[in-house]
Amino acid sequence: MFYVLLSILAAFGGGIYFLFFMQHVPGAAEERFGVLEPLPPDCGEWHEDSVSELGQQAKRAGEKREERFFFDEGKQRLLKQGRYRSLESNAILRADPDQIVKRRRLRR
Repeated sequence: MFYVLLSILAAFGGGIYFLFFMQHVPGAAEERFGVLEPLPPDCGEWHEDSVSELGQQAKRAGEKREERFFFDEGKQRLLKQGRYRSLESNAILRADPDQIVKRRRLRR
């Protein structure tokens, strides 16, 4: 029983060490898991969406749909955002909920 407890404690300690190692040693996570794919070149810029189904629905309703990719630096994640504008006044009418975009890891 003592050896089982000792093995569990060693595995727990090794896991904690691995987490600290990956977070605090520069380049360790990139070397082990790969680097994240680059951000889109137009990140942060709004573009009119007239091609997708949501864009077509907005046009039929007298609205214009715009979307963009936004990188949240605080949480280190890429978001896809959408908003709807009025065709007459160009005022923002509503916004879609943010969608998290999973970035792939690229091996070097």
